[in-house]
Amino acid sequence: MRQSHIPKPAVLDWEPADWRNYPVLQQPDYPDAAALSTVEQQLEKLPPLVFAGEVRTLTRHLAKACKGKAFILQGGDCAESFAQNTATNIRDTLKVILQMAVVLTYARSLPVIKIGRIAGQFAKPRSEPTETRDGVSLPSYRGDSVNAIAFNREGRLPDPQRLLTSYYQSAVTLNLLRAFTHGGFADLHKISNWNLDFAKNDIRYERLAKRIGRAMRFMDTIGISSNSSAIRETEFFTSHEGLLLNYEQALTRRDSISGLYYALSAHMLWIGERTRQMDHAHVAFMRGIHNPIGVKISHKITTDDLLRLCQLLNPENTPGRLTLITRMGTEHIAKNLPPLLRRIKQEGINLVWSCDPMHANTHKTGTGYKTRPFARVLSEVTQSIKIHQAEGTHLGGVHLEMTGLDVTECLGGLQDITEVNLADRYHTHCDPRLNASQALQLAFTIAEQL
Repeated sequence: MRQSHIPKPAVLDWEPADWRNYPVLQQPDYPDAAALSTVEQQLEKLPPLVFAGEVRTLTRHLAKACKGKAFILQGGDCAESFAQNTATNIRDTLKVILQMAVVLTYARSLPVIKIGRIAGQFAKPRSEPTETRDGVSLPSYRGDSVNAIAFNREGRLPDPQRLLTSYYQSAVTLNLLRAFTHGGFADLHKISNWNLDFAKNDIRYERLAKRIGRAMRFMDTIGISSNSSAIRETEFFTSHEGLLLNYEQALTRRDSISGLYYALSAHMLWIGERTRQMDHAHVAFMRGIHNPIGVKISHKITTDDLLRLCQLLNPENTPGRLTLITRMGTEHIAKNLPPLLRRIKQEGINLVWSCDPMHANTHKTGTGYKTRPFARVLSEVTQSIKIHQAEGTHLGGVHLEMTGLDVTECLGGLQDITEVNLADRYHTHCDPRLNASQALQLAFTIAEQL
């Protein structure tokens, strides 16, 4: 009998609204509960943004990454904004992800799973519930799906109508992404040429880019058709932090084929470092949906807590279900990552290890700009690769805040961005992002390391 690809239910006695019975953090304080309820009911009636079959495909791909047979490239905006959600910006971010993926695929001789922080990354957790300027305190900006970035009382009030706007913006973005990835924009010949243009900045990168170009010409020579879908098209998945649980609940549907629940706002959701408490609402919600789930973990987590999280979120120990995204910082990773790797390996737990080198390497300059030195970002990735190699495990992916735009938000890189340059094009709505050049430089460097 042919084995079914339909997964087992993660939790048998779970309903999408169960999270409301638990303590919950990082949720907006909406002034009008009735208006919020109306929006939730409207969202429940709208079509899903992605489909359960696509989600299952991603889970199967991630199962390969779990075994070291694929590599995850997950990247995109820190926080998407309604105003900047243009066709040009979406195209440019996709372009640099595709460039990076080709470099990593060639270097590792493994498929690269491309997952964007896109089409839903409109909400952000905040360290403080309020922000104070010149003696005036207002609610903190929590992303465009909650309130406005402008510092005024009207804009900073959480507005449930923004959840609907987030849905429609996500739908438009997904439509464009599907057109790009299946309409010739993702043609490997084009991406190879884009990489060659970038690589002129550094002889090491130029050498690798030329090898990729020769490989493409070789495929053409032996008769692999340039019209082949394998050359002209690519798979691309979406993800965001599953922060606003009322939004995620409204877009959670029971699949007609499997009878399982899927959160169909994105293919993959993750839980942040601030909301991974095991007796709180975010874990309670995520344990019941059947999407692949990520969890951000810092150097503060203990091995016992990590094991308990794995048991809660992946009780069947299903490969591809759970990705642990480490965000420890260059000064902590060498000490804190190895014990976790050893314990997970000892217990035989199936998961993917990914590295987020962005969040724990942030500091504020004397001029008030929040930034991330590219050298520290690169150091955390390099250390992670070496630690995994030493422990007999494998780094299964990277998770980056990045953009296809030529911003000046992170220090260093081939452009040698300095603190003086930060003011030139500092456009982020929240945290600093790698620009296109820095992101591609990182991909070439990871390729060398691997």
